[in-house]
Amino acid sequence: GNRLAPKEKLGIPVLFMPDTMKMYEAVMVIHVMRENGENWPYEDFAELNEDLKSVSMSEDGGIQEILWTYPIHGIPEAPHQKLVPATVRCQARERIEKKVEVRLTGVVPGETAMSTTENSEKVNGNKPYNIQEVVQVTDGFRATAEFQYELKYQSDEIKSQLESLVGMHLIQREEDTESGTVTLIFNIVFAPKKPMRNEGTLVVQCTTGGVWKFPLLFIATEPEVDDVINIEAIGLNKESVVDFKLTSQTR
Repeated sequence: GNRLAPKEKLGIPVLFMPDTMKMYEAVMVIHVMRENGENWPYEDFAELNEDLKSVSMSEDGGIQEILWTYPIHGIPEAPHQKLVPATVRCQARERIEKKVEVRLTGVVPGETAMSTTENSEKVNGNKPYNIQEVVQVTDGFRATAEFQYELKYQSDEIKSQLESLVGMHLIQREEDTESGTVTLIFNIVFAPKKPMRNEGTLVVQCTTGGVWKFPLLFIATEPEVDDVINIEAIGLNKESVVDFKLTSQTR
């Protein structure tokens, strides 16, 4: 029942208020026809695609009505809370592995809570990471199939700095059907080359549509001193020279 003048715009508000952490789907259909009820003349009827269901043709060859169909996906996102970032700290030119645990609420059907919590725990960075052993115990492949995760950064510049220095894998999943929570444990590998301090966001999305976000903080401290150069004076007002080599790791 909305009347539109030529080239006039129509705004259609869409309200989304989910009660569970799953994706909701809807279809918005816009139906247009001439106000006087007459058809639009259309001469190139033979060129019209027969599968074009959005156009209804009349018997005399005119266009009777036009339909526009817009699919809508409503994806609920857990409310933003002031979470303390899980800090991954490592000395430059070293390598550390750390387990980060995130808790997703509202995943189990029947639960409507959507709060999020997060905590982290250090592991021995010197021990090699055995992916086969972890997957065999925790069934990590099954967890990966039900949850998608991505590490996002504040800018493309920060992404270019950290993308090759940070590795992340989902290694374990724990469910609590009574409280409707799922706990995911990630193994994060951080191998910085120089001192830095950058932030990131771990984005977790369930295959049912819910989205959770958790802050991360990557800190690389000053590296160890490579060597100490001692220069002995050979006398007053005389120069002493020491030679040493520097090798560049890149071009």
